[in-house]
Amino acid sequence: MNFEYVQETYGVPACLNRCVEVDGQPGIIIKDCGHHIGVNFDSDKPGVVSHCHPTWKVKYLGIGEPRKLTRSQQRYRDYLDSPYYEAGDSFAFYLGVKGAV
Repeated sequence: MNFEYVQETYGVPACLNRCVEVDGQPGIIIKDCGHHIGVNFDSDKPGVVSHCHPTWKVKYLGIGEPRKLTRSQQRYRDYLDSPYYEAGDSFAFYLGVKGAV
């Protein structure tokens, strides 16, 4: 997550944990999405990523701290980053639930 492409292509100061205002909605950048910035808006639950164009009505502010994920949100995020997800195994299988299809 280094935001190199967005910084070089669009000339914006995008970086992890940078506070932004997109079309008047406050949020924080939590993910590098290649051509876009991944923003968690204050009105969304922690961990919800909205893909936003780095120059479309974006006002870059100071550095902030993202809200913590709940335990279940963190568990699901771990599953998405695991080889189980890549192999096509279900979340239930990842959790070790017996009889999961």
